[in-house]
Amino acid sequence: MSDQVKETVKKVFEELADSLETGQMGKRLKIGLTIDGSELGTEVMKEAAYQIKRKNLFDVVVIGSETDWTQDFEHISTTDCQKEAHELMTELLDSGELAGCVTLHYNFPIGVSTVGKVVTPALGRELFIATTTGTASAARNEAMVLNTVHGIAAAKASGIANPSVGILNIEGAKAVERAVLTLQKGGYEVNFGASQRADGGLVLRGNDLLMGSVDVVVCDSLTGNILMKLFSAYNSGGNYEVSGSGYGPGIGKNYERNICIISRASGAPVIANALEYAYQLAKGQLAKISREEYGKAEAAGLQEICQELTKQGAPASAALAPVTPPEKEIVTSEIAGIEIMELEEAVQLLWQKNIYAESGMGCTGPVILVNDDNDQSAKQALTEANYL
Repeated sequence: MSDQVKETVKKVFEELADSLETGQMGKRLKIGLTIDGSELGTEVMKEAAYQIKRKNLFDVVVIGSETDWTQDFEHISTTDCQKEAHELMTELLDSGELAGCVTLHYNFPIGVSTVGKVVTPALGRELFIATTTGTASAARNEAMVLNTVHGIAAAKASGIANPSVGILNIEGAKAVERAVLTLQKGGYEVNFGASQRADGGLVLRGNDLLMGSVDVVVCDSLTGNILMKLFSAYNSGGNYEVSGSGYGPGIGKNYERNICIISRASGAPVIANALEYAYQLAKGQLAKISREEYGKAEAAGLQEICQELTKQGAPASAALAPVTPPEKEIVTSEIAGIEIMELEEAVQLLWQKNIYAESGMGCTGPVILVNDDNDQSAKQALTEANYL
């Protein structure tokens, strides 16, 4: 058998194996890569593209300026480095020619946010950060609830059947926790993980990020963007991202395109990983899973929950008339779990109920302090008012 025949047979079997994995008989998946706009030049794009070529899992389609190496790939030449490249990229995605694409400087519509993926330094676990760019909603707490759905969708499309989820201990965490628990009670399946700190809980500390205590950590996009940069470049001085799989795919209701984001500081290892991430998502049918997750979440009351969060986002303190506190008492009982932005409102609510209370800050977050005798009645009042 000649070498040429051997190579043909090899290619046929590779395409057959790929077809069986993707359900697209006779069609080898193509992932696009726009190569212009990096602060590190096109050299990192070249290195990443060749890494993927050597693995031979899928085909890389290079979109951008012509260089001495682009002839080794299917190449679509552009003159306008960003605008034209993105227009061509979206056309190829919408036509089905590309199964996904990796790019930078891309503006997603409001309602779409990206789920990044990093490797945690303590135990080498993969961690999905939901989310890292884009905006799921202009209302921050609502965005974090939607980011929970986005993170679950990305993890499932990447092959994790029942991803564990935690909420990062940032502003809004407790309100988001209550909202997602309500969503869970409505029938949406959320596999909550727990902090590995001694006191546990659904809200994650910084230590949990380093250990990878859960599969998906929920936060707002600005916080997630900072986390991505720290995880990706903490050992390189900051100007060259060496670890992780980039800022991930844009996910949102009815959003179909598999577009994965890298940054201007992403190095060749991150770009190569981002290409493989896009490939995994294409095989895992991200758009289909995203539709399914949104459908299940909406059946569990997602829209109503988000409307309530948006309403709560208005200055609620304006609705509370000034309250004279009851007679001062010794307060030694701590009530944790109050959102910090609602802390003073919750205190005034208890004053209205003739329960003396003070606000404080415990080692794991904000607390309300009441007399031991008032502990149960205070908790009941706060629960009824949706502060707990």
